[in-house]
Amino acid sequence: MVGILVVCHRNLAQELVKTAEIIVGKLDQCRAISMDTRHTIEELKDRVKNCLREVDNGDGVLILTDLFGGTPSNISLSFLEEGKVEVISGVNLPMLIKLASIRKGCSLKEIAPVIKEYGRRNISLASELMPEKASEKG
Repeated sequence: MVGILVVCHRNLAQELVKTAEIIVGKLDQCRAISMDTRHTIEELKDRVKNCLREVDNGDGVLILTDLFGGTPSNISLSFLEEGKVEVISGVNLPMLIKLASIRKGCSLKEIAPVIKEYGRRNISLASELMPEKASEKG
């Protein structure tokens, strides 16, 4: 089973994982890392490296970060390794929920593009989905 590592600014990673677990149950082989200015870059890299070891059972790890170009993403990218570690930026709750249902029996290479696209598809503009509701107020 592909491991999951959620790496975000402040407490966002823990809250995303906790919320996903309320919906789908315990996420095995999943860790959340919060990053802030209290830790050095080296300390943060060590935390990522240790968590990667914890969640990887040989099938690889998908790292989900909040913002491409931010510290969590930049540190995570230093662990990018084909077939072993992949990084997706722009994590959202639907991505974690979907991961819970598809990561058993699939490879990291198969899962990563599916999760990226699933995250994109689950961003909605309410007025496009419910134009009649938006026009009622106008």
